[in-house]
Amino acid sequence: MLLPDVSQAATKACRVPDFPQEVQCGQLQRPLNPAEPEGKKIAVHYVVLPSQDRNKLPDAVFLLAGGPGQSAINVAGFGQAVLSRLNRRRDLVFIDQRGTGRSAPLHCPELEDGSDVVDNDSMLKMAQNCMKNLQALPYGDLQYFSTSIAVQDIEAVRQAQAYGPVNLVGASYGTRAALEYMRQYPKSVRRMVMDGVTPPDMRFPSADAQAALDGVFADCARQAQCNQSYPELALRWKKLLSNPPASVSFIHPRLGNQMSVPMNRDGLLGLVHKTLYSAASTAALPYALTQAGQGNFAPLITLSNALNLSGPGGIAYGMHFSVWCAEAYAQAGKPVASKDDFETLMMGMYDKVCEKWPRAQVPAGFFTIPVSAAPVLLLSGGIDPVTPSRHGAVVAKALGEHARHITVDHAGHGLLAHGCIRDVVYRYLNEKNDADAIKLDTSCVRQIPRPLAWQAPLLEQAVRKKASAPTGEKS
Repeated sequence: MLLPDVSQAATKACRVPDFPQEVQCGQLQRPLNPAEPEGKKIAVHYVVLPSQDRNKLPDAVFLLAGGPGQSAINVAGFGQAVLSRLNRRRDLVFIDQRGTGRSAPLHCPELEDGSDVVDNDSMLKMAQNCMKNLQALPYGDLQYFSTSIAVQDIEAVRQAQAYGPVNLVGASYGTRAALEYMRQYPKSVRRMVMDGVTPPDMRFPSADAQAALDGVFADCARQAQCNQSYPELALRWKKLLSNPPASVSFIHPRLGNQMSVPMNRDGLLGLVHKTLYSAASTAALPYALTQAGQGNFAPLITLSNALNLSGPGGIAYGMHFSVWCAEAYAQAGKPVASKDDFETLMMGMYDKVCEKWPRAQVPAGFFTIPVSAAPVLLLSGGIDPVTPSRHGAVVAKALGEHARHITVDHAGHGLLAHGCIRDVVYRYLNEKNDADAIKLDTSCVRQIPRPLAWQAPLLEQAVRKKASAPTGEKS
């Protein structure tokens, strides 16, 4: 294994978004192709939030971002918020995985600028054009942007910073990266947190979307007020899905200008899929679907964040496709049991994009889950449409007796900021010995009801009722 160049290891004071104070920035020159250590190099960037305690502990906390394609540095503000107590005595480290953020980024601006609602055919054309543009970059050998290679960069940063075994906190896809890091470097892991578990053999990011949507419909039917406001919601959804409009017009929720975008069945499924990630947004889904059935798509488009209201650059789609096209298709003979609407959508899109996308050589061991000698805390939301609780249960069983799985039945994707979970994570990582960490009291984590379906304000309801009443009944 190539050791890091110590001359590159020193960090320097810098400023990054979301932090009023200076932090420490570093970079390592890493081989693009690990088999050619003296060949073409890329710079892997990272940010350290140093502990200010005199008795600083050697086990830093590394946050591994999701996506795949998310920049860890760009979400460092969130990471610091949920891990701030740990930062008192431990460094927090955020590494932009190769292909993301500042580390040889593989951006597809046409897919990331949020200016349109993209259907599968449009995405395919944009992805193919992006692939050609990325291959023209100095580091455009896309087959070297895999999880297995990327975790070697993480280990190089750990060595360069002279940390002992580190604590890994992986979110969504970051849990897959954490598992692969532990498989390759088991002695470099002190403890691990997996939030929204993505197993190494998971093929597509749509695992339980249909189940999550069916849960919305069933819950609305059980709630008297929801059922009264949005009757026969499942039937209305099927009707809308079977006959979507060719295009929709709406007022952009941030810019305030009139927009018109194409719409079809794929686009409609994509909007709903994105909305299902959060329990809060699913609470407004009955209203949004009802409005869409009446021709008003603005609520659904806003809820789904299809217009990327937070700004461009959230996911580097070139890195996203490089990872999925290698890892989801490395086991080509593996049958796909389920083919609901969402999985058919995802499989169709990835099948087309990945047909020509360069693929990394994925080691066979990547798809195995080793028994862990280090404690592992797994977190799952019961209505998560992409990393459901069943994934966490399977991975926890494979990891063995040192794994602890916590589920919140009516929570969505990601639990790190949920209720007392951040306190549980702090106490788990802060425990001095492994046995106490594994037996940690988690009774503060309570099951919660699903959020009540959102209701339009009474004034809006009255206006809409008046507008739809026969002429003779209007006052």
